[in-house]
Amino acid sequence: MVLASEQVEQAIRNRFPEAVEETAEVSGVPTLFVRADAIADICAFLKEEPGLDFDYLMSLTAVDWPALGGLDVVYHLYSISQKRYVTLKVRVDKEKPVMPSVTSIWKAANWQEREVYDMFGIRFEGHPDLRRILLEPDWDGFPLRKDYVER
Repeated sequence: MVLASEQVEQAIRNRFPEAVEETAEVSGVPTLFVRADAIADICAFLKEEPGLDFDYLMSLTAVDWPALGGLDVVYHLYSISQKRYVTLKVRVDKEKPVMPSVTSIWKAANWQEREVYDMFGIRFEGHPDLRRILLEPDWDGFPLRKDYVER
């Protein structure tokens, strides 16, 4: 059974009624802003729920929004069997950027979370090996933040 975009969003809202903060549709893809404390549960639900089957983490990245005072962590998911996309976004505080890891759901999240940590300074609680992946271990700062000043 293939679900329409609205049905994917509704399935998430039904299961996690307090977790969805905002929704949009971007190029036909449902995009949901969700609470950080719910992201791992929502991702597990999207992967394991029959009819959803979001088995592929296409990308996990972040965006710095100075005007909003925060960082967004962005998850692009795809269901191979259902041929369906969904995007999840989580806004985290720039001063204390911490959120749960999804490495237990998709192994592909391992290096992607490390890259987000390395470039933006977002800490993923529960990550099995959170350390810099692109920069030297003693590098000062996070180069993809808008307030980063190059030495």
